[in-house]
Amino acid sequence: MSEAATTNEPAIAGTRSAVARRVRPSGGRLLLGFGLAMLAILVLVTLLAPLISPYDPSATSPNSLEGSSPQHLLGTDAIGRDVLSRILVGGRTTLFVTFTSVAFALVAGLVLGLVSGYVGGWVDEAIMRVLDVVFAFPVFLLAIAVVAALGPTVPNLILTIAIVYTPAMSRVVRAPVLSVKKWDHVEAARSVGMSEFRIVIRHVLPMVVSPIVVATSLTLAQTIFTVTALSFLGLGPPPPDPNWGGMLADARQFMELAPLTVVGPAVAIVFATLTFIVLANGLREVLDVGSDR
Repeated sequence: MSEAATTNEPAIAGTRSAVARRVRPSGGRLLLGFGLAMLAILVLVTLLAPLISPYDPSATSPNSLEGSSPQHLLGTDAIGRDVLSRILVGGRTTLFVTFTSVAFALVAGLVLGLVSGYVGGWVDEAIMRVLDVVFAFPVFLLAIAVVAALGPTVPNLILTIAIVYTPAMSRVVRAPVLSVKKWDHVEAARSVGMSEFRIVIRHVLPMVVSPIVVATSLTLAQTIFTVTALSFLGLGPPPPDPNWGGMLADARQFMELAPLTVVGPAVAIVFATLTFIVLANGLREVLDVGSDR
């Protein structure tokens, strides 16, 4: 009986592994689909905000700090502006800064990571040591210092966030490049006289797509918090354009009288952040990043 059980253990383990391989990608696709659906809702609502917002987000009324009503579903703020309209339109500013800054960080990190990892030598050392200086500072504190020095404008906010997240992007790209450049097909391409640029574009870059896609999704989630936190501190886009962090800052002293002025933008921030976290986890499972399967 004991021998039979021992004999069957490899078969049982193999069966469990096979089941796990079938279930985990399926779960990953489900998670990815859920994340994409949340992203579609977020993007559509943001793009259509001027059309679906019930009021002008800057228009004031005598009914300040009004609770939920048929006219104002999420009430009004301290100077009578419709909270729902400001959340919808404010999402455009917040997400524009988020997507644009992460796009710049992605491009810069991709170039620096590819050059550093593929060329190696003193070039790798020089790039990594410069990025280590930026990486040594806490992201949020560095962002505060740069924005405070440059001024709280949308271009400066985008530049700041791109700077503070570029080192992390570069590290994500550099790590697989160090391994991929030694693979046989890369050496074969080099032996037949293919230019280094073509080798990087055709044989090295496709190998780093999966980790950089996942890293980008996670960076978007982190950037949402960074943008809203800077805006909360008065270092975000200046008035009168609404943004979620600025709305929280304006409403914090009235949260007992009109809690919806705080709850509304807070829920929007959490939903946007959760969207990119779910998307990143789904991508990690489907693209098989960081897995031993």
